[in-house]
Formats: sequence, structure tokens, C-alpha cells
Amino acid sequence: MTSDVEELPKAMHRLVKKLTKEMLWIYILRLLQERPHYGYEIKELVTKRFGFSPATVSGYAIIYRLVKDGLIRGEERSGSPRKYYEITEDGRLAMKEAKRFLSKTMDSVFDLTEI
Repeated sequence: MTSDVEELPKAMHRLVKKLTKEMLWIYILRLLQERPHYGYEIKELVTKRFGFSPATVSGYAIIYRLVKDGLIRGEERSGSPRKYYEITEDGRLAMKEAKRFLSKTMDSVFDLTEI
């Protein structure tokens, strides 16, 4: 988080946490829309691309849940000790639904708020 965010009210800190670390699955699926990645690489990319650092354990817990829910699948590649994860069609549909939901929420909640 930037120093600007640190000076904001506690409610804003809660919002940032809810929309980043607690919604980590969206960020993981976003990265996997581009190409398959392995677990630790996903954590590093989240930090680099989205500006927050999820705990390693949290990242793997979300990955396992996404696999269980059928939104991603993991595969071991010959010659590599790593498991690579890729988004499934169900994962792509989940991203479309999430975008639809968040867009609708943004439009209705912030309709009277100017930037």
C-alpha cells in the first residue's frame, strides 16, 4: 500500500483489505487468463502487478480451493518439479460473472460520487 492509503480512515483500510487479500481468487484467475503459472510465481506476480503481497500460505490455500471448485487445474510438466496452474472454462465464466457483479455494484453504489 502507498503512504496515501495509510493516511486514510480505517474504513478505507478495511475496503482495501476486502478487495485485495480477501478477494485473492480474482487476481489469481486474472493472471491465469494470460498463461499458466506455478504457485510461487503467482504470489510474486500478484505483488508486482496488483501492488499487494498475499501470504504464501494464503495463496496456496486459494489455489487449492480454486482447483477443488474446478476454476483452475494444475498439471505437472515433464522435467519440472513445479505444478503449473491454468484457468478452466468454469474459471473464465466465474471471471465474467465477477466482472458483471462488480460493475453493477460500482454503478449503483457510486452513482452520485464524482471523482
